[in-house]
Amino acid sequence: MNPITKPLWKPYGMPKGTFLKHRIRSVGIAFKGVMWLLRNESNAKVQGGIALAVTCAGWYWNISATEWILQCLTIGLVMGLEGLNTAIEKLSDYIQPQHDPKIGLVKDIAAGAVLLAALLASIIGLIIYVPKIF
Repeated sequence: MNPITKPLWKPYGMPKGTFLKHRIRSVGIAFKGVMWLLRNESNAKVQGGIALAVTCAGWYWNISATEWILQCLTIGLVMGLEGLNTAIEKLSDYIQPQHDPKIGLVKDIAAGAVLLAALLASIIGLIIYVPKIF
């Protein structure tokens, strides 16, 4: 079949009838990556602990649905960016094991993105919990 006219909904090389099996396998691989991140990266461990703590605080203070949404979004944002930052660092170290200022800048920018998200999450956490504590 001509590659130009090949249907878009069936990726190359995928056997017929295995779409669901591939999706399940993809989720399993992604979960494996999350577990690796939480086991091996100290920043992810700290952020995961904070996420667990604020989740318990949300149950304790019975936060509103809107507050839960904001809290979950910021947890996902911080943890997702931490995963991307780690992936960028690992890939950069693989590509250039020696110190390189250009690679260092890329790593600094990725770490800065995590920092910005963590600051945003902290501000949102303060907005949610300071009125409930005091």
